[in-house]
Amino acid sequence: MTMNETERSPQGFEEQLLRDLTAHVAHRGEAASEARPTGRRTRFLSGWRLAGAFGLAVTLTAGALVVQTIKLGDQPPPTASASEIFHLAADAARQQPELTARPDQYVFTEILATTRELPDSGPYLTIRNQLWQSAGGVAYTQGRYRPEADPNGWSGLRELRMNDAGDPEKKLDAFQPPAYHGGLPTDPDALLRYLRKHPVDLHLPEGADEEAVYGDESMAYTTARSMLRGYVPPRALAALYEVLAREPGAVVISGDVVDAAGRHGVAIRMPGVIGGNVDLIFDRDSHVYLGTRNSVIRNGKESLESAAAVLRVAIVDRPGQVP
Repeated sequence: MTMNETERSPQGFEEQLLRDLTAHVAHRGEAASEARPTGRRTRFLSGWRLAGAFGLAVTLTAGALVVQTIKLGDQPPPTASASEIFHLAADAARQQPELTARPDQYVFTEILATTRELPDSGPYLTIRNQLWQSAGGVAYTQGRYRPEADPNGWSGLRELRMNDAGDPEKKLDAFQPPAYHGGLPTDPDALLRYLRKHPVDLHLPEGADEEAVYGDESMAYTTARSMLRGYVPPRALAALYEVLAREPGAVVISGDVVDAAGRHGVAIRMPGVIGGNVDLIFDRDSHVYLGTRNSVIRNGKESLESAAAVLRVAIVDRPGQVP
């Protein structure tokens, strides 16, 4: 049984973040419109979703984003396999400086994100997100965000809590898992065993077949990818990429790929996603991890739904502190 990674995941704090941003931008737009006697009024629709491994992101233009996902099959074949790219990413990870964190500190992440206003059409909204995730899993994640086109449009800092999969209107009381993944095995075989014994909590809805989901062979790889949302020290990150290199079914997307921040990369399309695709993007030259993009397939046509570019990661002492 291979589960759709997006279907497994509950509506998390990323989706709540986007809903809040929608209301925040709409409120600012209404205030600006009321101040002007004439002019076009922007309409923001609710119900947007940021799906996939990161679920957060920023953007180029609508036209450039569509070019990334249409007619992929017409491009030249890739020159390296997914496994080879992951091994190169592992080599790059070993060269990164190591960050250390206490349980009471926070992993700060700044992300540039994009998502489409409507599922099949409409403009793309570009968002700059700043997240403060508890390093030790002892506090709620907090975040703020703004439209990329409005440098002064920051929202207030607020808690971001996971929704209950069985009741999307209800917030779970549990904290998110620790965002600082210290103490992980640095040997790929040992790490794979660890991932099998410690799967990510998917907060499955009532009635879901937990034994089938958590017992599935792909669950360890789902857990590995979930760790990319936080911070993994260099040697453990290298082992994580070497584990992902073993996942069957991953393929390299042909041709050059541009991430949500305009950086050129190579994309690996991950298996097991129904009704769409999830790609991990690595820098084309250095093979450092850049972020994700998520597309949907409707009526046989693939279009970009959201993309996320990781801009910086740091360890800070409190929510709201910017390195």
